[in-house]
Amino acid sequence: MWNNTASPIKQETSSRYGVFCNFSTCSPGKIQDLELMFRCGDKTVIQKYDMQGSVATSPPVLFQYCGHSSTTNIVFPDWTFWGWAEINIKPWEVVLEGMVEGNKKIKWQDREPYAYWRGNPHVSPSREDLMKCNVSDKYDWLARLYEQNWGEERKQGYKHSKLEDQCTHRYKIYIEGNSWSVSEKYILACDSMALLVKPEYYDFFSRSMEPMLHYWPIRTGNKCRDIKFAVEWGNNHSVDAIGKAGSKFIQESLRMEYVYGYMFHLFKEYVKLLKFKPRIPAGAVEISSESMASSLDGSREMFFEESTVKSPGEAPVPCAAPPPYDTHTLQKTIQMKEDARRQVEMWGDEYWEKFSKKQQKPLSPP
Repeated sequence: MWNNTASPIKQETSSRYGVFCNFSTCSPGKIQDLELMFRCGDKTVIQKYDMQGSVATSPPVLFQYCGHSSTTNIVFPDWTFWGWAEINIKPWEVVLEGMVEGNKKIKWQDREPYAYWRGNPHVSPSREDLMKCNVSDKYDWLARLYEQNWGEERKQGYKHSKLEDQCTHRYKIYIEGNSWSVSEKYILACDSMALLVKPEYYDFFSRSMEPMLHYWPIRTGNKCRDIKFAVEWGNNHSVDAIGKAGSKFIQESLRMEYVYGYMFHLFKEYVKLLKFKPRIPAGAVEISSESMASSLDGSREMFFEESTVKSPGEAPVPCAAPPPYDTHTLQKTIQMKEDARRQVEMWGDEYWEKFSKKQQKPLSPP
């Protein structure tokens, strides 16, 4: 891998590094030389409307951690698959193994019968709005929401933020932050039914999930009511199957061998589109595993060592890429997901209509 030091692009990788697979090691001889541009920021930046009109040009190809319906970019696995040393989150393989074991500690029916969320609420208006659904002396929306103070947590040795110890509630809430959030895979891996506040962004795996199979959908503008209904409905119907299905999806489909398989096929197809032969630019500096490791210290170096791929996999290629959807199948899949969401919304509206009639006056969120 080469870094063009003359590039005007701001370097954003100082605190978010990943030991991406060196494909000369993982799949020797199977990926041609390629050149790409990668953005490490959360927000998508290339707007589709800027690429329209009589003077429009082809959109620049940009790799990024998430995508959005209004933008164009290629979605790539985020850095936390290789660890996030700054907040003591270990590489995904290690975390997932711990969560699988942690799930065995408390059965679903013995967990706290509430919706749980812990994080930084100040990175988006939607998260700040979510905090209004917390329990108070006036009303209980059946949500238990906690602000995460990473500064204090760091001082205490991260003893309250172990992901494998946070699978203690029947329901866990996923809500986006500045854009998508890396927390999604950790929340879904808990065997708790995930309550997904309708996301705007998507990562490379989330579009394969289905509402009412892998998670319960929550409306952005109706959070408190939807959460309370989901928890009450779930407690009365024992929805542990949804939690386990979401967890199984993450545990089986998001194994690191498949993450690398996605990267392999992504690069393999991408290189076919290049209309030039990549060359090392003047002033570029080669970055290798050895040079990266020499610049790290403490937990960063440890995470680097834990996540480094040292030998090829046993399979001839990482995995077989499924064929793309045809238009009819894709539209049918999208419609099925939308129908499931609308069904849940209808159930929730009927619940609150009956509740209001019993109370003789509607109850509004705080």
